[in-house]
Amino acid sequence: MFENLTQRLTNSLKNIRGQGRLSEKNIKEALREVRMALLEADVALPVVKEFIELVGQRAVGQEVVGSLTPGQTLIKVVRDELTALMGDTCAELNLNAPAPIVILMAGLQGSGKTTTIAKLARRLIEQDKKSVMVASCDVYRPAAIKQLETLAGEVNAKFFPSDSSQKPINIAKDAVSQARKQFADVLLIDTAGRLHVDSEMMDEIKQLHAVTQPTETLFVVDSMTGQDAANTAKAFNDTLPLTGVILTKTDGDARGGAALSVRKITGKPIKFIGVGEKSNDLEPFYPDRIASRIIGQGDVLSLIEEVERTVDKEQAEKFVGKLKKGRGFDFEDFRSQLVQMRNMGGIAGLMDKIPGVDQIPDKAKAMVNEKEISRMEAIINSMTPKERRLPNVIKGSRKRRIANGSGTQIQDVNRLLKQFSQMQKMFKQVSRKRGIGNIMRGVKGKMPPGMQF
Repeated sequence: MFENLTQRLTNSLKNIRGQGRLSEKNIKEALREVRMALLEADVALPVVKEFIELVGQRAVGQEVVGSLTPGQTLIKVVRDELTALMGDTCAELNLNAPAPIVILMAGLQGSGKTTTIAKLARRLIEQDKKSVMVASCDVYRPAAIKQLETLAGEVNAKFFPSDSSQKPINIAKDAVSQARKQFADVLLIDTAGRLHVDSEMMDEIKQLHAVTQPTETLFVVDSMTGQDAANTAKAFNDTLPLTGVILTKTDGDARGGAALSVRKITGKPIKFIGVGEKSNDLEPFYPDRIASRIIGQGDVLSLIEEVERTVDKEQAEKFVGKLKKGRGFDFEDFRSQLVQMRNMGGIAGLMDKIPGVDQIPDKAKAMVNEKEISRMEAIINSMTPKERRLPNVIKGSRKRRIANGSGTQIQDVNRLLKQFSQMQKMFKQVSRKRGIGNIMRGVKGKMPPGMQF
């Protein structure tokens, strides 16, 4: 997310970062580059103009020019204004209303409403400890209702049954009544995708809003449509009293124009961003953290929260205890680490949050890829339990069997065994010193391709 914008902005600010003195001339040059970076990211022109004007006013004032580190101060000004542009603070869902809290989801066709409902349901169930029911009022798209039923089962949400012969208004009324009877804390209502120029469909969603009286009315929009996402959200907001926006498919959005335009154009906060296809790939939108990512400073807080939420602490303690006892590092341990990494959003998700990742050479970045991780996991899965515990037994015929079973070549197996042998030696050396810091320092530079940071 934001790869192109981050690269352009950091390059624009790199020359000015270490300068001892700043003048109106070099500030103007830097802001011209920032302006081009934002326009290339498909940020709406009025938003770009206002942003550059605000940064410029602060930059040529005493705040920057009079600073002991003017280059660093200017970067802070850019980050602060990016944060303000996107909404300053994280806008949370209102979960304090009387149950059932109704959340109505609206959006264009193909924006990802149904899968986003499943992601939001999982988050409410697992993190907010809420009882959640989902209902579909989409009687127009084939299999839309069945899709939501399937997703509800995957995330352990209650499903309110409906069918395409019913009227959406009646489905919505009955769903609210059923949610009340079953003591559901939250009712998520899926609606049919519609174009904002379709007056008949827009009238329908206005009626749905009237009969359900939702606490939250969220507009789901594909971030890859850039500034059009913000314009579409504004058109819906003119019809519906939206309370927030959810940006989907941000993992495929290298520009970031939608995230920077939506709040300014609609006046509504971005509440969540979809960062992948899995049901746990929904993150709260923190403007300050996103601003740090955009200027290449990473997002350490989100990374820590992700580790706390997804890492199996009991398994981690067993692993450290095993090392302390000198029992060594085997392929079972390695596989569990790969699984943990995948649960945290994979390499791409981790890289997005690491400070300074934009300064890593492109060649090194190319080595950090999901394909290599999947290949390593496939090779390990093709080993027998004995081979994972005792890699030294893997010789000629075993290598051929493992390569065939994993769909790889013998040289891929040889390469992994060699790299794993180096990791084993390193863990054996540093485990005597008993300290995770020592272990991590020892790991640096000795990880296999696909895991080198």
